[in-house]
Amino acid sequence: QVQLVESGGGLVQPGGSLRLSCAASGSIFSNAVMAWYRQAPGKQRELVAAITSGGNINYAGSVKGRFTISRDNAKKTVYLQMNSLTPEDTAVYYCGYCSGFRCYAAREYDYWGQGTQVTVSS
Repeated sequence: QVQLVESGGGLVQPGGSLRLSCAASGSIFSNAVMAWYRQAPGKQRELVAAITSGGNINYAGSVKGRFTISRDNAKKTVYLQMNSLTPEDTAVYYCGYCSGFRCYAAREYDYWGQGTQVTVSS
């Protein structure tokens, strides 16, 4: 029904920046919540940021002030601008899509992208 493809990951030095993109296709609901989650080795998948169709945003405390989530509904694309990156940001970043009433946890998301690796290292 919905396909999500992430891009923009890579290797960056501490203090650097990356911009991730998530292109959506298929039967997309315009009112769906879109989110970025990340998962580091040995850790659970955790919320990075989520955004509603109306622009309401929720950030994890660890990224607030450094990361910015945005969406372009015309382009069916969600972005994550990541600044002031640290080694703790190293993870696979996943784009998620949620069309339900509850979109509070990863288990409630309907579709996921394949993930894009972000590595922050000197």
